[in-house]
Amino acid sequence: MAKQYLVIGLGRFGTSVAKTLYEAGEDVLAVDIDEDLVQEAVNNSVVDNAVTLDVADERAMKEIGAGNFDVAFVCIGSKLQSSIIITLILQEMGVKNIIAKAVSKSHGKVLGKIGATKVIYPEEYMGKRVALLAMEPNMIEHLRFSQDFLLVEIKAPSIFWDKTLMELGIRNKYNVNIVGIKKGNGTLDPTPRADSVIEKDDILLVITDAKTAKQLEDLK
Repeated sequence: MAKQYLVIGLGRFGTSVAKTLYEAGEDVLAVDIDEDLVQEAVNNSVVDNAVTLDVADERAMKEIGAGNFDVAFVCIGSKLQSSIIITLILQEMGVKNIIAKAVSKSHGKVLGKIGATKVIYPEEYMGKRVALLAMEPNMIEHLRFSQDFLLVEIKAPSIFWDKTLMELGIRNKYNVNIVGIKKGNGTLDPTPRADSVIEKDDILLVITDAKTAKQLEDLK
């Protein structure tokens, strides 16, 4: 039986998670309290199943059958209280695999104690991987969320150089979502836009599926 994924929060990180799962053919429901973000996700084909919902409302969560999902992503790390309440609700509803985004160690520690099975620190992850990559230029680090779902760090291939994300059409052509760019001068762009230019020596943090991750390794 195919797994069912629940993605809570449609900011940049949550949208990337939802779209990657959807494009990999997974059964995914995206949820956000902001109706505009939900509509934007549907209009942009991020997912075909998204609802506007106050996920801190336990009754509303029960109505969408949140406890029946195999994996839940809590992608609202910037709203500490909300992410903690939501994680607790999911744990009490019996969700076995809860992957939560955190913005600090203390935040992550609380999430872990109340039921998150994996805590993700996107910016910290980027910084550590950049340091490792500087020591070993050919290293590609992976953070595996599940059997088929990865965060992958790669050096920008030459075919990407001097082109914007829009020009490259990376999301559609390569089935990846770039969630961070570490520039060659040491600066970090944690929210790359469509007009962001990829340059030589850039390091890309992307979310993708396992099959595409292998294809990315072969790009020159």
